Amino acid sequence: MKIKTEKRSYDDVFSLPPARVFNPEKPSGILRALIKLLSSSELKKAGFELHTGDMKGVEKGQPALYLMNHSCFTDLKIASHVIDGPYNIVATTDAFVGKESLMRAIGCIPTRKFRPDIKLINDITYALKELHTSVLMYPEAGYTFDGTTTTLPDSLGKLVKILEVPVVMILSHGAFLHDPLYNGLRLRKCKITADKFTLFTPDELKNLSASEINESIRETFSFDNLKEQFETGTRITEPFRAEGLSRVLYKCPVCGKEGKMHASGISIKCGDCGSEWELTELGKMQFKGEAPKETAAPVLFDHIPDWFRWERECVRRELEEGTYRLDVPVRIYMIVDYNAMYEVGEGRLTHNVKGFHLTGCDGKLDFTQKPLASYSINSDYFFYEIGDMISIGDKNALIYCFPPDDVDVVAKTRLAAEELYKIKKTSAR
Repeated sequence: MKIKTEKRSYDDVFSLPPARVFNPEKPSGILRALIKLLSSSELKKAGFELHTGDMKGVEKGQPALYLMNHSCFTDLKIASHVIDGPYNIVATTDAFVGKESLMRAIGCIPTRKFRPDIKLINDITYALKELHTSVLMYPEAGYTFDGTTTTLPDSLGKLVKILEVPVVMILSHGAFLHDPLYNGLRLRKCKITADKFTLFTPDELKNLSASEINESIRETFSFDNLKEQFETGTRITEPFRAEGLSRVLYKCPVCGKEGKMHASGISIKCGDCGSEWELTELGKMQFKGEAPKETAAPVLFDHIPDWFRWERECVRRELEEGTYRLDVPVRIYMIVDYNAMYEVGEGRLTHNVKGFHLTGCDGKLDFTQKPLASYSINSDYFFYEIGDMISIGDKNALIYCFPPDDVDVVAKTRLAAEELYKIKKTSAR
């Protein structure tokens, strides 16, 4: 999928009027049916099955809040087959660029990822109470990098409680294996299923605190797609299954060097020390050759989430020691309205314990984002087929930074932003 882009000067873009504000629209029945039809082919090939559990508190035609885990674009296709009745979808702002009318007709509600958004709360309430439609929300906001849960916002429990409608969980299985973000939008053959069940009834919400609701949601969102793959014996046989994996596994457990990992075919190899792993058909990382006596990591990981968790721990340590720093040249795009994603020039993005600092556009752009501005960042691989991306911004504009194609810094930057937020939030108490 691509996005409408346009080259303009930074001054021109910054002077553009912001996007107009509208209430959500009731989704078109014709478009809903068309989306379901167009989604059927892919899901049929994947042998899609829906397992419906206890749907207590959800009557026919009753609006509900649907929460779903976020693995890939296939999630929207799954939703079209499992949600009964009309529903609005909380969608990221960039999805509206170049197709605002269509997105609103589908029932999409725009929001800026990982940013406080009072308008979103009002829009969700409007859909539930005035349009009498359900609302689909992906509370993780960003796709999972390693097949496990991404960071959930602390505000989720408060939102769920004030809405006073049934909360239904849709938990997909196999979607990440089918289309992992790192693998360059190439689909792999595997079975996809989904579980649907009531998470909270309105009466249950009345008796729970926001923190108790958060705890329950986090427990429900505690999943590990690759562990599930191994336990169910699901084989991914495509010869390109490891390509792009260096985006996630950017640090070598043997020598500890970063940015030297190279993935191709079914293998990933460190360009510095030569250590090599094969991604097996069952999703395990199999070390090739004799294991070295000394390694930078405690173990030679055979499970991708364990490897990724170690990388997070390493980033946390760098932050605590004051040695963490990102400093990379970037191509800069901006979104200020829904007409286009504007390419405004080049610059340099840095990130350290003080937060983000972006300069560029011939000295006209100088933007900072403090660590507590957001609990995570919008980051993506092969974003709209432009490249790997890190996004920052404020109420005036969203800024999209694209590092060079051969620089794998996106995953580490997201980890650093999340860990830095935790550190600063703890110290501020």
